[in-house]
Amino acid sequence: MPKMIIMYNLKDDLKEEDFVNWVHEFKGPFITGLSSVKSYILSKTETALESTGGPLEPAEIPYSIVGIVDVTSMEAYAKDQATPAYKDDFTPQMMKWVKKMTYLKVREFFPKT
Repeated sequence: MPKMIIMYNLKDDLKEEDFVNWVHEFKGPFITGLSSVKSYILSKTETALESTGGPLEPAEIPYSIVGIVDVTSMEAYAKDQATPAYKDDFTPQMMKWVKKMTYLKVREFFPKT
């Protein structure tokens, strides 16, 4: 099943509490209301661990927020992203909050589907 993993950090001068309120009032309902979205989870990163061939060790957290969007298909999600509501309303609002963002398009390969 295809998913989008979106990792980002908020701008330094913004309060996380204000962002959480915006997510509950606007972003969450908007994303879950897209026809291509089956589910949407937004999480705060608490710990990072990494390994370079040995045991896991504490690491710097590269992104403070991680979203996972389970979509019906990447093509359907791209169509939703091309709508005026997404491009002209959601994206400008989102960019007011975000300092740095990375999108990963992923496809599960285990278990077999």
